Amino acid sequence: MPQKLQPPSNAFVLFDGSNLNKWTTRTGSPAGWRVADGIATVVKGTGDIVSKEKFADFYLHLEFRSPSMPEAKGQAKGNSGVYLQGRYEVQVLDSSGWAVPGKGDCGAIYDMYAPLVNACKSGGEWQTYDIVFRAARLSDGGAVAENARVTVFHNGIVVQNNSLLRGPTGGALDKEEGKPGPLLLQDHGDAVSYRNVWMVPLPLKGSDEYGPR
Repeated sequence: MPQKLQPPSNAFVLFDGSNLNKWTTRTGSPAGWRVADGIATVVKGTGDIVSKEKFADFYLHLEFRSPSMPEAKGQAKGNSGVYLQGRYEVQVLDSSGWAVPGKGDCGAIYDMYAPLVNACKSGGEWQTYDIVFRAARLSDGGAVAENARVTVFHNGIVVQNNSLLRGPTGGALDKEEGKPGPLLLQDHGDAVSYRNVWMVPLPLKGSDEYGPR
């Protein structure tokens, strides 16, 4: 098993392998996924899990593993999803070896942007997402003035480069763009596993100062 990336001191550790106390279902009930050996695995029919903590801009690290399903095809092959702020899905799927990755494959912003390259490993192998997310900005009147943006590293390879998010993707918790939101991990019916999930909140804006005085 590859060595896990340790969270920095300022990270919110959402899943450290011990329990899912920092998560609920969409309806607020206790999360029903199985936790064993430091790993959380989808239990079909228990529903998506949603972090209790909400975030604006952030850096996210998580590790995931789709099951080996050699007979499965397309969207039935180790399917799950990572919803940023509960609104924008980064697809999880065993699309390893596919020559031309599409908008529904691993590393895609679901049904919006295909990954730039196919960085997916085979089912049964651990993989990483490292994601930099910039939330939508609102006008004084509450309308979206700047769309959310996301950069995704999949197994250390850039697969989304500052991609402009044209609104929430399908299955979103809500459409309240610009407001802090949780991380959501999807129960799509396949036994996808997650571990070592943490976030570092990012400042919304840097200083206007030139430097030290």
